[in-house]
Amino acid sequence: MKKNLRIATMIVAVSMMFGACNNGDMAGFKTTDNGLHYKFEKQDKSAQQVQDGDVLVGEMTVRFDTLETFSNVGHPDRILQAMRTFDGDLYEGLLMMHVGDKAIFAIEADTLAKYLQPNQMPPMYEKGKGMKIFYEIDLQDIVTGEELAEEQANFMAEMQERQQNEPAEIANYVKSHNITVNPNPNGVYIVVKQKGNGAKVAAGKKVSINYTGRLLDGTMFDSSVESDAKDGGIYMANRTYEPLTYVVGQMSLIRGWEEGIMGQPAGSKLQLVIPSNMAYGPQRAGNIPPYSPLVFDLDIVSVE
Repeated sequence: MKKNLRIATMIVAVSMMFGACNNGDMAGFKTTDNGLHYKFEKQDKSAQQVQDGDVLVGEMTVRFDTLETFSNVGHPDRILQAMRTFDGDLYEGLLMMHVGDKAIFAIEADTLAKYLQPNQMPPMYEKGKGMKIFYEIDLQDIVTGEELAEEQANFMAEMQERQQNEPAEIANYVKSHNITVNPNPNGVYIVVKQKGNGAKVAAGKKVSINYTGRLLDGTMFDSSVESDAKDGGIYMANRTYEPLTYVVGQMSLIRGWEEGIMGQPAGSKLQLVIPSNMAYGPQRAGNIPPYSPLVFDLDIVSVE
């Protein structure tokens, strides 16, 4: 089974993690016409070979000489995609690899520097010093370009289905939970469980709010209330559980939340049913899948 894991940091992003470096040991390395240094520790030319656009799955360590800057050894992952960035980059080496191969590739830091701004290079980089970036790769699997395209097509189909089913799912939730209020013009249901008598929420006011957020199926994804977090199985011992305090209009929150609390007095307890277009829409947010309507129980503790 292909590993359904994220694609790890690419050449430029990884290179920005470097701190200091020295010339590495190049014994046993060969060099391509484009200047990529390579050495195979294990090679099986009869196995599946990497092709353009394929995603490599396995373990990788990145270093400057002996200074390790990245490693996922022990945690195989999607590490790189075989795509050309510049002459002498990893692309040429990746196309040499087969499933089961272990290889080390080295890129001249001076070559990389040609394609980056000066402030994107490692702080200790010095032009003309022969510095090299080493990539040690243990290739354990390949996701082909065709398989990747199929994954993406399946994902898009799933997202389209989720989007199409959302109105009916919200309607079922509203009916099964006996919600009788009408949604606001943007589809947000604002259910007042308890009406407070304090100052009203308005732009520029400082508010403190306890909250618990769930998906429509009841799965809790966040809470500022310790007892709720424990009941929902998301309790974290190193977290401080207290009301969220912020100035209205000066903190970026989902639109459904902002619309739901506006004008509500301190002391109010609300439940908001928020369609995904007023929440995170097609984006995944932590444990919240794309196109997920959200339910928030809010307790407006204070408004100043």
